[in-house]
Amino acid sequence: MTDTSARSVIEITGEDRLHFLQGLVTNDARHLEHGPVYAALLSPQGKFIVDFFLVPQGETVLLDVASSEAEALLKRLTMYKLRSKVTLSLSERTVSRGLGDAPEGAIQDPRTADMGWRAYDGRPSQEVDWDAIRVAHCVPETGVELTPDTFILEAGFERLNGVDFKKGCYVGQEVTARMKHKTDLRKGLARVTLTGSAPVGTEITTADGKSAGVLFTQSGGHAIAYLRFDRATGPLRAGEAEIFAQATAKS
Repeated sequence: MTDTSARSVIEITGEDRLHFLQGLVTNDARHLEHGPVYAALLSPQGKFIVDFFLVPQGETVLLDVASSEAEALLKRLTMYKLRSKVTLSLSERTVSRGLGDAPEGAIQDPRTADMGWRAYDGRPSQEVDWDAIRVAHCVPETGVELTPDTFILEAGFERLNGVDFKKGCYVGQEVTARMKHKTDLRKGLARVTLTGSAPVGTEITTADGKSAGVLFTQSGGHAIAYLRFDRATGPLRAGEAEIFAQATAKS
C-alpha cells in the first residue's frame, strides 16, 4: 500500500492566489484570512481527486498534501493556472504533527482539534498512533478511505469542515450541492465495532451474502467502514471479521 503518512508542501504565491484557489477547491479560500482551511479538489463529475490543507503564511499559501499525490496535483494546478498571476512550486518544507494545543508557529488541524496540530518549520513530530485517532473520530485518509470513487459528502467532509455550500462555483460543485440539498445519503463512512480483522478493502456482507460495504482502517476493536446504511442493520462480516454497525450516516 502507498505510504499515506508522508506529506509534501506546494507553495502558492502571486496576487491571484486566493481567486485561483476559490474557483477550484471545495472550501472557501477567503477563510484563509482567518486561518488554515481543509479542502479537496474534485473531478467535474463530483468525484474525489485529492484532499489537502491550505495554510496562510504571509503572501504565500502552503498546500499540505500526501506526498504520493504532490506531483500530480502540481501538474493539475499548473494546467488550471492559465493566465492567473500565480506561481506554484514544490517546497522542501517538511510537515510535523502532534497532539494537544498547537504550539507557537503551528496550526490546529482544521478538521477537528482531536487530530492535533501541524507545523512546517522542521520541528520534530510526536510519536502518535494516528490511525487509532482517525478511527475514533471517523477521519478518512487519501489512498485508504478516500479514493477516485469517493463522493466527499459520503466521506464526512461537511462534518470535517472541508466543504462550503455558500462560496459559489468550483469544479464538481453542482454534483456536491445536489447531494446536499436533494438527496438523503444512503451510503457513507461510519465507525463500526469489529471482532477480528481483515485486510483494508475487504468487502462487508450481510448474513445472507449481500454486499453491505467495504472495511477500511482498523484499530482497537473499531474500524472505519463504507456502508450501505439500509443493509447495515444486522450482523455483518468482512472476511474473518465480525462487524456491528449502527446504520446512520456520518455526514
